[in-house]
Amino acid sequence: MSAQETPIQRAVGEHERLARYARRKFVNRLALTLSLLAMAFGLFWLAWILFETIRLGVGGLNLATLTQMTPPPNEAGGLANAIYGSFLMVLLATFVGTPIGIMAGIYLAEFDSQGWLAQVTRFVNDILLSAPSIVIGLFVYAVIVTRFKSFSAYAGILALALIVIPVVIRTTENMLQLVPAGLREAAYALGAPKWKVIISITLRASRAGVLTGILLAVARISGETAPLLFTALSNQFWTSSLSAPMASLPVTIFKFAMSPYENWQKLAWAGVFLITLTVLGLNILARLLTRSKT
Repeated sequence: MSAQETPIQRAVGEHERLARYARRKFVNRLALTLSLLAMAFGLFWLAWILFETIRLGVGGLNLATLTQMTPPPNEAGGLANAIYGSFLMVLLATFVGTPIGIMAGIYLAEFDSQGWLAQVTRFVNDILLSAPSIVIGLFVYAVIVTRFKSFSAYAGILALALIVIPVVIRTTENMLQLVPAGLREAAYALGAPKWKVIISITLRASRAGVLTGILLAVARISGETAPLLFTALSNQFWTSSLSAPMASLPVTIFKFAMSPYENWQKLAWAGVFLITLTVLGLNILARLLTRSKT
């Protein structure tokens, strides 16, 4: 054993401990202050954006906005055809991309989590997740639009579906991996086949998380502009034909906001307000689903 410390050594050691404590306390306060300042900086701009969106968006929102077609410059009109086009393309893109994403996520989580095909699929999925949406739009433009020599809603739906798929794949795989292995083992012990275990046990246990991923994917594609500029383009009139150019809210907002006409600018802000409400509602619903699950 070492010799007993002298009073001077104890005093020096106590002083060093107090000095270390003071330094750690200072660093902690500094880090906390910087974090709060960064949060306040982000919240300031977010609040300003929301304030301007509400102030200018509500001013341009009326019954005609929801019932009339996009107007020529300096004439009355609305966004009915753009709202319909966005709703239709987002809905169909979700129906196309969601089953593919869920099935791919099930394969990665339940069948071949460590195989070479799974590794390649995850790699490609990560690339799609991080790829700019304009790249996806250009890809669909080169493959579909240039081949058929026409912009169309079909091309827009395909571009949006390619954005939905990687989000749903990642969410589905992660949610299925969170299901306890004991649930699967209990089902296998009772003689249930694998497909039955996946449908009745794992998917049912993770349905809230999977549905949350789908809603987040829908929220993402609801405001996408670049892919639709190269695929569906736009249309000033109402159309239900998927083989023709179709109006959408994001593209209409882009076109009207860049114009010098006051009526178009008011409609652009009204469209921004509608998209903001839609995305906010979808995110709140996703949060509620996650909270009810936990």
